[in-house]
Amino acid sequence: MVIFNNTTSSSSNFLLTVFPGLELAHIWISIPVCCLYTIALLGNSMILFVIIAEQSLHKPMYYFLSMLSAVDLCLTISTLPTVLGVLWFHAREISFKACFLQMTFVHAFSMLESSVLVAMAFDRLMAICNPLKYATVLTDMTIMVIGLIICLRQLVFVFFITLALKNVSFHGDQELSHPFCYHPDMIKYVYSNPWISSFLGMFLQLYLSGTDFLFILFSYALILRTVLSTVAPKKQQKALGTCVCHLCAVTIFYVPMISLSITHRLLNSTSTVVCSILANVYLLLPPVLNPIIYSLKMKSIRQAMLQLLQSKSSRSPNVMSLRGG
Repeated sequence: MVIFNNTTSSSSNFLLTVFPGLELAHIWISIPVCCLYTIALLGNSMILFVIIAEQSLHKPMYYFLSMLSAVDLCLTISTLPTVLGVLWFHAREISFKACFLQMTFVHAFSMLESSVLVAMAFDRLMAICNPLKYATVLTDMTIMVIGLIICLRQLVFVFFITLALKNVSFHGDQELSHPFCYHPDMIKYVYSNPWISSFLGMFLQLYLSGTDFLFILFSYALILRTVLSTVAPKKQQKALGTCVCHLCAVTIFYVPMISLSITHRLLNSTSTVVCSILANVYLLLPPVLNPIIYSLKMKSIRQAMLQLLQSKSSRSPNVMSLRGG
């Protein structure tokens, strides 16, 4: 359980931070932060609901999009209590166990999002490079198997990170750089040599995210080769247009994650304010922007949302007239 109080006497806690030196402005900072959290929660929930409710969207591409929205929802919810606790109530203390649990969730959902982006790259690869085999390869059973493999992969990751930190002891009452628990930030305060645990975590992250990113690059190299071999410019634009949303999702996920990881591990002189800004960008940018990008760029999602809103608005007057009668 997270300890929400303002005392700092206990030696078994970490101290969370939003923006160092701006404690008096927490209420004002909380306004845009709450707006971003609201957009992330409502946007991803809306996409999930639309894909579940609309029968015409029960296709591989939208199944993967629903996975992405579900992961973004979980990532947002996993940090929401501590971020708002610090901003609204100055509740900075969090126990080691609660911090370790939150860190596990944050990293597991981040790696899960990376895996889902790989699955979406595979979907685009099949749709553009092998359109005739698309329906036969990406069946409902195949998508279930891909989802199961993704989940098992994260369980292995959680097992190894738990094993690596099982017997690690931390200094008490240490101030973290973020309003949530992040492995490179926590590992600086271990009693033993932090470099071993830090680079073990970096190896796991590079192994999982790095292999995912390489597969995505390889997929797009094949996609680009296929598109460039197409003679008609309109077909080229249409093919590349279907990849724009996914490319945006890949960029807004990997760039902040890599920047934050490098900043913590390799740039010790970096200001804590810079680390805090990068952490909040890494935390909120993908969940906020992904539903916006997919809603704006994908006509099918927009139409499904409009149909659902129109059906609800048309039902409400009927309900009111029945009650009035």
